[in-house]
Amino acid sequence: MTESGLGEISGPGRVAEVDEGISLEELALAARNHGMPLEAMRYDVTPLGLHYLLIHYDIPMLDPDAWRLAVGGLVGEPLVLDLAALRAMPRRTVRVTMECAGNGRARLDPRPVSQPWLVEAVGTAEWTGVPLREVLGAAGLGAGAAEVVFTGADHGVERGVEQDYQRSLPVAEAMREEVLLAYEMNGAPLAPQHGYPLRLVVPGWYGMTNVKWLRDITVTDEPFTGFQQAVAYRLRQEAGEEGEPVTRIRPRALLVPPGFPDFMSRTRIVRPGPVRLEGRAWSGEAPVERVEVSVDGGLSWAPAELDGDGGTHPWAWRRFRFDWTAGPGRHELSARAVTADGTVQPEEEPWNRGGFANNAVQRVPVVCVPAGTPVEAPLGSEDL
Repeated sequence: MTESGLGEISGPGRVAEVDEGISLEELALAARNHGMPLEAMRYDVTPLGLHYLLIHYDIPMLDPDAWRLAVGGLVGEPLVLDLAALRAMPRRTVRVTMECAGNGRARLDPRPVSQPWLVEAVGTAEWTGVPLREVLGAAGLGAGAAEVVFTGADHGVERGVEQDYQRSLPVAEAMREEVLLAYEMNGAPLAPQHGYPLRLVVPGWYGMTNVKWLRDITVTDEPFTGFQQAVAYRLRQEAGEEGEPVTRIRPRALLVPPGFPDFMSRTRIVRPGPVRLEGRAWSGEAPVERVEVSVDGGLSWAPAELDGDGGTHPWAWRRFRFDWTAGPGRHELSARAVTADGTVQPEEEPWNRGGFANNAVQRVPVVCVPAGTPVEAPLGSEDL
């Protein structure tokens, strides 16, 4: 079969050949899914239409009157719940920064062939719903309960495997008080593309964990070995490896690109003099303790001003600021997060076949010219 056929994609994820361009298949994925424009980081809470989006298969058309959530498996009392029953249970709102596990994939070399994310696959929303522990408590966890499996209504084929989208969590993670069965996003009912009428929200974990269009919860006494758990979303160097599972979000800081952009290259243009740099930092591991900024391509780093202490919204990004005096010429800006346990966001990320958990520092090419001065082309970052 051709490279677009199932025969070529049924094995472990493919890696692009040297100098292989983005394929039509990858372009089709990029057209269906979308990142958050980085200027939207100026919002504390990302507006609905700007939040990043990744849909594995199709958006299911679900009738809210007929929809039910089944809770079963190793429980004392299986449940079948409609939206009214869920809304009658205790509710909670949690502000959560969610990031796709493949964020940054398109910048790797060689490039894993999949959704070609740059660094925009992120967003922060306020999710409202019933804590999952309330539902599991009502059902009653059986002796020996080890994992909780979540099944969505989206169905498709991935690498030759026909499947419903399914993921699991260890019971200890599922019982965290901030893990939600969410039916609202930013104060409104879930939009169809974000999982209407109900989705899982697991603060601190990469986006693939947050199963959308949720229809079934099953408690098991053994690890779940479905495709999305045991085959996809693993950190592998070689195709035959079992690999390590992708779980919590690694620390990252991103700058809001300053000035204004060149249309094609997105290189930024600023004027000489004071320039206020700003951005956001987050982590699903240890909390972000500080952010450092470089204006010379990573040769030196200086501390940024970091808002708040992370206590009010511990699962959401934090704003940082840095005052830079720009001089004429070409510059490369970066920011990096440092967490409370001393982890420093890397300048170069170790490669893996899936392109997952790549939190290498962002590089923002900038050209500083006085107003009225012609800007010389080309402006691509390779010219810095």
